[in-house]
Amino acid sequence: MIRQTRSLVFAVLALAMFAAACSSASDESSPPGGEASGSEAEPAEIAPIFSVTTQDGTEFSLSEHLANDGRPVFLNLWASWCFPCREEMPAIDRAATQNPEVEFIGVAVQDSITDAESFANEIGVTYLLAFDADGAVENAYSPLGLPASYIISGEGVIVERIFGKVTEEDLAEKFAEHFG
Repeated sequence: MIRQTRSLVFAVLALAMFAAACSSASDESSPPGGEASGSEAEPAEIAPIFSVTTQDGTEFSLSEHLANDGRPVFLNLWASWCFPCREEMPAIDRAATQNPEVEFIGVAVQDSITDAESFANEIGVTYLLAFDADGAVENAYSPLGLPASYIISGEGVIVERIFGKVTEEDLAEKFAEHFG
């Protein structure tokens, strides 16, 4: 009986250590202190196409935007419960004002529409906000955590992924690097 109990305890501990290793592995992609880390996208990785309902009730379609407008897109995935998301949104709003040549859209993921709308009204940013009601955007982009941002060229290519909180300075550098 004691031997079986020890085996069971050992198995539970091994499973717990494996789970901890898996969760810390995903944390390693998030930089210490919550600051952004970018990674160059694979060459010519086409951005997954999506459509979402925006805060004002209209529809935003990435494919229609790229076909009709053609400006690069800064896609930010956020949630009302995500503290780094809350902290970065005013900086993203200022960057959106300073960079009208880029379309900014923030899409709430892993969140209820009620909580996301409430937070969106509270924060009062002016760039486009939308809701991933069915999880399609999150599934297509597979963020490593939140916040997660993607810089998409006017041709629909992901030129950079950013995991973690961004600042105005981060975005100014990245836009200058990618779009001159």
